[in-house]
Amino acid sequence: MNAPAATQPPLYLVDASMYVFRAWHSMPNEFHDADGWPTNAVHGFARFLLELLERERPRHIAIAFDEALDSCFRNVLYPAYKANRESAPEELKNQFRHCKALCEALGLAVLAHHDYEADDLIGSALHHGRAANHRGVIVSADKDLSQLLAGMDEQWDYARNQRWTMAGVKARHGVEAHQIADYLALTGDAVDNIPGVPGVGPKTAAALLAHFGTLDALLARVDEVAFLRVRGAAQTAAKIKQHREQALLWRQLTTIALDAPLSMREFHRGHADATALVGLCDHLRFGPLTRRRLQETSGVQTAVTSAG
Repeated sequence: MNAPAATQPPLYLVDASMYVFRAWHSMPNEFHDADGWPTNAVHGFARFLLELLERERPRHIAIAFDEALDSCFRNVLYPAYKANRESAPEELKNQFRHCKALCEALGLAVLAHHDYEADDLIGSALHHGRAANHRGVIVSADKDLSQLLAGMDEQWDYARNQRWTMAGVKARHGVEAHQIADYLALTGDAVDNIPGVPGVGPKTAAALLAHFGTLDALLARVDEVAFLRVRGAAQTAAKIKQHREQALLWRQLTTIALDAPLSMREFHRGHADATALVGLCDHLRFGPLTRRRLQETSGVQTAVTSAG
């Protein structure tokens, strides 16, 4: 039995890429660093991060970054994985480096790996956190991450200020939290270039999983599909039989790993690095307000020595 939430300290797990990309697309391109590179995404991410730290005052937190954009273990399994995505421009890659450096300077645990995506790092950190009696607070709107929710864990769509637990997943996504990877294996995921089973849409996939519970049970009893009250039941059964092996592969791709190698197992919020923080403030040309907030949030008294 899970301990009550009050006795489980929260471990905040932040999907950094979502908030960096959001800032990249929404912030005006009027900010530049000392070398003339754009910094609009860094400014937007810094505002988000400061607000989160001020609002929640987390004692345990980790920030996950994607460094496996084309080197992930999923690309080995399926070379076309995410092949529909364009590579990030150098101007954005540079800003990701600054965002990562800012987190490190603030004393926050940073998770990044060339073989594992941010989702896998979040899942693995949550797995270790549970062993230390933490409940997870996943800061991301990504539906894929809802598969990780159990017990008193929460997912938090920060921009919309919406939070939900495992019990709220079905109302949002049509299936239970533990069924999300199976659901995506059936329907596919256009964002990640995963085809799914042809002819199986969201409603059909949800109905099949409501009846069978899991993809494994569905595949083991696929002959029953033809007799269900599902539109095009006979054709659906035939398609699932025909694409059995692909469906199992798609599930490998849609299942978040819990065994990614982490450089740390404890995610205590550490002390800020005053020298690194001041250097970043100067290089990124942060204004007095941002510097003051960084000073107050980090406890570094020299963070605003230069107005920039």
